[in-house]
Amino acid sequence: MILLCGGIPFLWNLSGQISGRAGFGPEYEIVQSLVFLLLATLFSAVTGLPWSLYNTFVIEEKHGFNQQTLGFFFKDAIKKFVVTQCILLPVTSLLLYIIKIGGDYFFIYAWLFTLVVSLVLVTIYADYIAPLFDKFIPLPEGELKQQIEIMAKSIDFPLTKVYVVEGSKRSSHSNAYFYGFFKNKRIVLFDTLLEDYSALNKEPAEGEDSENEETNTYALLFPQNKKQGCKNEEVLAVLGHELGHWKLGHTVKNIIISQMNSFLCFFLFAVLIGRRELFAAFGFYDTQPTLIGLMIIFQFIFSPYNEVLSFCLTVLSRQFEFQADAFAKELGKAKDLYSALIKLNKDNLGFPVSDWIFSMWHYSHPPLLERLQALKDKKQQ
Repeated sequence: MILLCGGIPFLWNLSGQISGRAGFGPEYEIVQSLVFLLLATLFSAVTGLPWSLYNTFVIEEKHGFNQQTLGFFFKDAIKKFVVTQCILLPVTSLLLYIIKIGGDYFFIYAWLFTLVVSLVLVTIYADYIAPLFDKFIPLPEGELKQQIEIMAKSIDFPLTKVYVVEGSKRSSHSNAYFYGFFKNKRIVLFDTLLEDYSALNKEPAEGEDSENEETNTYALLFPQNKKQGCKNEEVLAVLGHELGHWKLGHTVKNIIISQMNSFLCFFLFAVLIGRRELFAAFGFYDTQPTLIGLMIIFQFIFSPYNEVLSFCLTVLSRQFEFQADAFAKELGKAKDLYSALIKLNKDNLGFPVSDWIFSMWHYSHPPLLERLQALKDKKQQ
């Protein structure tokens, strides 16, 4: 509907009027582009809000996952929008400037710029951006932390810190991940992954503050979710899987593939950006704004290519998951990973059986039964 009704040129003209009133004429294309981007992301956020509300307060609520109040949801949404704009607008302005002054080889400079930005964001995300939304605390000293450090040392993983993130305030879904470059790696565990730390497993203490009452009320209302999460041995098995991604170079391979694709896209953008018929097809007959060219080529022209690429990456991701499971198995964690996968599937209400064609196209992780079968040895089979 946006394409058929000329929504993109309308929004571009509107952004020109707004920037014009602020004293920036048509020659200030980058300023107009930033106003356009702000309006477009605001429109996207507003039109997506009903679907997000339905997903959170109807679907997730129905199945016992939602932990958010309406106030928390809107506060979170506003915070996400502001943080996104603080990153998106400066990065876009610099990218457009590089394209403008880069000459014939601007696509190389643009690609190098996006590479640097992506590496910086990956580096600072968990330390500076994620804590704006969730509370991160160091994993307390104890048996679990000691076992994690021993396992990391056994495979030469340069672990510096282990955090627990209070994900239960937002959702009862579980997760774990690691981040950092070179010799500064950190592991993050969601509290919902840990049976001993999950707030959903705790009874409300007398006189507890109101911030925790929502979580404890959830535990009382949904007693079937008691003892959510995994035991220490199972958490170690899950981490063995995650560390397998690092040891087998999956993270580096994904970065390389992503950057090769990014370079190819910028190269093709450089080839196509001068085609006036592309702009005319989307309602731009007199002007050829760089930002609009990026949108048309990356979002629409590349759409068939992106579908094929997405499928190939899904197939590769599934292979990586099997390899990471096999790595955890080599660490002697097969039995614990087996039970952990079943628990996590149950906690997340995953359906264990999947149509093979649907899962092949849509699922970046193999279906549960396929992973369990791969973990079994011949005697168990």
